[in-house]
Amino acid sequence: MEGIPDRGEVEAALERHSADYLEVRLDDTATNRIVYRGRELEEIGRTRSFGGNVRALVRGGWGFVSFNEPTGLREKVEEAVEAARQVGREASMLAEVEPVIDSVPQDLRKDPRTIPLAAKKRLLDGYNETMLSVDGVTSTTITYYDGHKRVVFASSEGSYIEQERIDVVSRLSATARKNGDMQQASMSLGALNDFWYVETLEETARHLGERAVELLSAPYVKAGTYPVVLDPILAGVFCHEAFGHLSESDFVYENERMKEIMVLGKQFGQPHLNIVDGAAVPGLRGSFKYDDEGAAAQKTDLIREGILVGRLHSRETAGKMGEAVTGNARALDYRFPPIVRMTNTYIEPGELNFEDLIADIDEGVYARNWFGGTTSMEMFTFSAGEAYMIRNGKIAEMLRPVKLTGNLFTTLMNIDALGNDMDFNQGGGCGKAGQMPLPVSNGSPHIRIQDCVVGER
Repeated sequence: MEGIPDRGEVEAALERHSADYLEVRLDDTATNRIVYRGRELEEIGRTRSFGGNVRALVRGGWGFVSFNEPTGLREKVEEAVEAARQVGREASMLAEVEPVIDSVPQDLRKDPRTIPLAAKKRLLDGYNETMLSVDGVTSTTITYYDGHKRVVFASSEGSYIEQERIDVVSRLSATARKNGDMQQASMSLGALNDFWYVETLEETARHLGERAVELLSAPYVKAGTYPVVLDPILAGVFCHEAFGHLSESDFVYENERMKEIMVLGKQFGQPHLNIVDGAAVPGLRGSFKYDDEGAAAQKTDLIREGILVGRLHSRETAGKMGEAVTGNARALDYRFPPIVRMTNTYIEPGELNFEDLIADIDEGVYARNWFGGTTSMEMFTFSAGEAYMIRNGKIAEMLRPVKLTGNLFTTLMNIDALGNDMDFNQGGGCGKAGQMPLPVSNGSPHIRIQDCVVGER
């Protein structure tokens, strides 16, 4: 692979060392990026980067060295070992994994590398004009990105893994203004190894422009506590942000309060609630065969029949907590060590159709799409991209975007019904410890929550 040393050189660099464990990760990435603000093309271009890192474990301490030049790999190994030796003070604890030798090709659909950059620009030009042509839309933003990544992982335990992937991500946003008032409608989309969806966004662009204008005349919600139905996108974001991060075991291991709260076997929801994370779910942006420690991807039950049954691990957190490795050690790129991260996090579907979910709601709120949000321990605030009143079991008037606030654990218990539909949001990127945006997906059916606090965004 271009820019990456051959296997023999990599494996030779890992021989004859004094560390408890060693690994090398090499990363060759090529990206395309196009950004519009209104009719101004703000950015267009290609980038190419190569880099790598060595991570060494000595007496429980980690040494980490990153680099851009592939030469002198043995010296970089020695530097990482010496750094680990300076901080190691206890026994090294890594859960065991079987060494793997494998080459994982891309499962390509429509390869964005076959589409000229000029053709991508023409396509986005059209979407931008579609949004701007809607009467009342005064500005737009479009961000497009595709990145082809080749990664080699090798360890002192004998693993040697090559993996490839292509991320394709786009975000479209339209802003409408009238008499000093401003409203925005946006949509983030993404795919793994597939450009096809980018060619299908004409109606999405028109809808966003029209929705931004409609919001200018929509009323505000009357703040209060309502039964709320979330669409799969917003429910998936809730699952990821409010619950998924609390399932990352480094957070639990390092936080005494979370150790008391996130106790396996504790009831967190009603018996119909099942929450899962797993890169072994195929074809999503959070999918892969091996994580960045060479552990095989799998699906991990987090909540099963309302009970907390699992959490997400790296080899180190699994070793320290005496639990199984889950394949959730991930790094954004060669500049960072792997840490515990989500992959594809989702609520499993139930049995009700959408009409049944809202049929017995006299007055409630239907919240769709996501705009933003914050979490602090178990407290959350999320902003929906669009919202409607539910009256007498029917969808009624459109509202201006709303925010939902509450306690995660109370809210999980208040999920009293699940739809039989299922969808994944693939347009987001997860941030943690300075590593952002890491490709993830989150999903859900429609869900119904009783007694949710709703206010203006």
